[in-house]
Amino acid sequence: MEEDTKIRRETESRLLEKVGEVITAIQAAKHVDQVIRALHSLAVLLFPLDSSLLSGSIDQPYRDQVLSVKAPSEKERSDSFQAFYQGAAFPALARVLLFDVASNWLACFPFSAQKHVYDVFFVNGVVNEVIQVLVPGLQQNRISGLNIDAVQANIERLLVLCLLENNGVCQMARKFGYLCKPRCVSDKKLREDVSRVAQIVTSVPDKARLTATPSLSSHSFFKQIILQLLSGVEAVTMSTKNEMDGTFLFIGETFSRICRRGSSDVLLREVTPQILRHVQSCLLSSNGRVSTDLIESNPGSQFWLKLMEVIVDSYAMERISEQLLNQLVAVDASDVEAYWTLWLLFNRLLKHQTSIRSIFLDKFLLWKVFPVSCLRWILQFAVLECPPTTNVQTESHVTDSLLDTVQRLAAVWSKREFVQSVSVEQQAYVTAGIGLCLEKMCKEELDKTKDVMHSILQGVSFRLESPAYLVRKMASSIALAFSKVIDPKNPLFLDEDSCNEENIDWEFGLTAPKKGTLSISNRMEKHTDELKTSITSELAKNSKYETNNMVNDNEKCKSKKLSVFELVDPDEIIDPAMLTCESVSDDNGEDNTSENSDSSSDSSLQPYDLTDDDMDLRRNFSQLVDVIGAMRKSDDADGVEKALDVAESLIRASPDELTHVTSDLVRTLVQIRCSDLAAEGEEESAEEKRQGALVALIVTCPFQSLDTLNKLLYSANVDVSQRIMILDVMTEAAQELAHTKTMKPKHQTGVLISTISEPQPWFLPSNAGPPGAGSWKEISGSGTPLKWSKSYERELPLKPSQIKIGKTRRWSLRSQNTQSHINWSQNKFPVYAAAFMLPAMQGFDKKRHGVDLLDRDFIVLGKLIYMLGVCMKCASMHPEASTLAPPLLDMLRVREICHHKEAYVRRAVLFAASCVLLALHPSYVASALIEGNVEISKGLEWIRLWSLEVADSETDRECYTMAMSCLQLHAEMALQASRALESAESTSSAKSVGLKSSLSRATIKIPYSNVQY
Repeated sequence: MEEDTKIRRETESRLLEKVGEVITAIQAAKHVDQVIRALHSLAVLLFPLDSSLLSGSIDQPYRDQVLSVKAPSEKERSDSFQAFYQGAAFPALARVLLFDVASNWLACFPFSAQKHVYDVFFVNGVVNEVIQVLVPGLQQNRISGLNIDAVQANIERLLVLCLLENNGVCQMARKFGYLCKPRCVSDKKLREDVSRVAQIVTSVPDKARLTATPSLSSHSFFKQIILQLLSGVEAVTMSTKNEMDGTFLFIGETFSRICRRGSSDVLLREVTPQILRHVQSCLLSSNGRVSTDLIESNPGSQFWLKLMEVIVDSYAMERISEQLLNQLVAVDASDVEAYWTLWLLFNRLLKHQTSIRSIFLDKFLLWKVFPVSCLRWILQFAVLECPPTTNVQTESHVTDSLLDTVQRLAAVWSKREFVQSVSVEQQAYVTAGIGLCLEKMCKEELDKTKDVMHSILQGVSFRLESPAYLVRKMASSIALAFSKVIDPKNPLFLDEDSCNEENIDWEFGLTAPKKGTLSISNRMEKHTDELKTSITSELAKNSKYETNNMVNDNEKCKSKKLSVFELVDPDEIIDPAMLTCESVSDDNGEDNTSENSDSSSDSSLQPYDLTDDDMDLRRNFSQLVDVIGAMRKSDDADGVEKALDVAESLIRASPDELTHVTSDLVRTLVQIRCSDLAAEGEEESAEEKRQGALVALIVTCPFQSLDTLNKLLYSANVDVSQRIMILDVMTEAAQELAHTKTMKPKHQTGVLISTISEPQPWFLPSNAGPPGAGSWKEISGSGTPLKWSKSYERELPLKPSQIKIGKTRRWSLRSQNTQSHINWSQNKFPVYAAAFMLPAMQGFDKKRHGVDLLDRDFIVLGKLIYMLGVCMKCASMHPEASTLAPPLLDMLRVREICHHKEAYVRRAVLFAASCVLLALHPSYVASALIEGNVEISKGLEWIRLWSLEVADSETDRECYTMAMSCLQLHAEMALQASRALESAESTSSAKSVGLKSSLSRATIKIPYSNVQY
């Protein structure tokens, strides 16, 4: 053992010396043949190279030197090969080959020389070591003296050769399997190596250039390495268990990394056909009677069983199972094939891993939406745990699983919030899950449940109240399935459609239209047509038509065939005498018909327009209650559109009912799905109308609207797009309130004691004079500085002869004197600033169900911070700004926000900080410091330090620019505040008033200077 170690170290030392010589020769080379000769002298020691293949590629002097090199023995070459790639020699040489040679010499290499003395070091080397050198070079920064484009293009070419054309990924899998055979390395070391190499391999598409070969795109690259791994393992499936451990670890880790990089669809598109072929072969070999023992004993099953056990990433398992179900639907697999495919991959994991049970029994039943066939497979495999060809087992654990599943689904399905806020597709999916479970139950099993009956009855009642036809259809279907469980002989039909169906359609028409089926729109049209037909038939039964003979009886008799019919009231009281007169006139008309048929004019035969523009059927909304009711009818798209058209104008009219319906109107507007209701191409117009109505609501009823919106902002019943929309309308409303003009009467302060004399000093001239004369003003005279009298002047109106008639006239109901007593206020926002900002800032860092602002929903976080910044800007120079600035700065100072990994959030923080600097009046800052309030000082100091840090280390250009603007604003703020402090100190010293001691502890620093205040 010691002798082998000594020999290996000597070999490594000798190779290091040789590599040093080769590198020196390359750096000193003046001709490409010198580089080829140096590389050949090393390559012949490591690979079985035929030197004659280079004879035609180099000149005569170097050719003789190459041919004279003596090749080592097979054992020496093997020892040198292992020592070269396992030691430090290969990384040292690879750096020179990839950067220096590729940049300066490789373009001059002949093809044979490039293949045998350059590519051979990578293509014929140990792939595990080669890949760890090649991939990091793809992201090499610019280096002076190197052609980085040529370097990266060469590395991409070598990656294609090593991994794709030479099946390098399959070689790596076998290499890791070989390492497990004699236990060359520990399990921990093996797992670390496998994870590192798999991460490097799957990162190749992300690190490759955009202009790289299509073979390195994520779709093509992952597809090829997946096929390599699936085809290469067939040769080692029959090997020993230990030898397969490393191979399975590498394949499982590679598949997990592929799923993590968003290509699980590519993986399952290649894996699913192979698994399905294996399951079909098992079914054929057993004539359709497959058992669990038969599947497990099949040699081909062992690979899939072992592979799924080594995948430990729960996210990858979720993506694999989800895509597997979608692929089984795509290939139109049967229920039996789908069940045994799921059983083969997930049966062992479902029994022993809680995360897998959570995926199938929670996420796939409550949060995801699959086709109904997938839902049936999930229930059959994870809940019933038996093949679809057999009856439901009566074992206790199966019964408990079924009852528990029904109870959980019914508890969620019965909640009113689920009916109101969840999409129709999700509701239909959960409804189908409950219905399929009920079809597998009997009355005795239902009696064992706790609250299923109450939940189902509650959910049915909620849905029957809905105006949406499909929602009511879900209620009737569940009621029918539930009644069959209670009493199969007396099913409960709540609608006519259910009476005509033997089997309940759990898809509710939401799938793609097929032959013989109806889509959702077709089903709605069918229901509407049937309703119209029934109404028409009832009217025909209960009414009669009569000829309109009120204009001209003779003309009516001549053109009776073209007479107009009217619909009359069936309850109208008719005089029998009138009927007699009508019958007589009708008889006369029939007698004269033949006489006057030829004399009818051609104009009576002209066609006329019978189209109905439905103008009389259009409903004009005049009450907000009607608008809310129309918006809640999601199945009436025209009604929702009309309600949106008039909503904003009705709201801005401020009716008396507005304060009472504000909350309901806000919730209804937020929950409308404009993309589902508006016609194609008009979604943006409908969205603008909705947002305009919400802005009008906030402006008209700020407190009620903001209270509802702030509750919805962090609610689990809204999605990301709705949260963004809420913040957008709050931003627009704040800006509108800040620019709203309000007319206020100007208060005139008059004297309380009247006087006969003129209210002015005695030394001023009298105000007597022509109307329109101005007030007296003192004249600053010139000449001698001592004057015994003062001079005054005033402006006099023009004489009538001096007035020139112009072209402008001012017409007003108010007099000019009245207009001068009006004061315009242009900012109503500060009163509502706290209602905008404080509730929105509460709980931003809490991770609730569906809400994660600090991580996943960073766009919502950026919008929130931007809205708060706009609110500060709208309240600028008002006392409310100094009150709201400290809590906002405390929020911005949170490390998860100011150092957020997304530049979008950091830009929003910089914008909000700038708005704070613009909103605070320097006198407010100075007065806060004098009063001992150091929060403002700390907040401004944090803005300065953080802006400096961003300007020094930020990689985003826009963040850098905004940070510099922040520093400039801070400097101006500090300068103005310092002047205000100096004025306050001089005033206090003149009045002998001492400032508080806390002022001495507060500092204001001006950036890039040594001045402190």
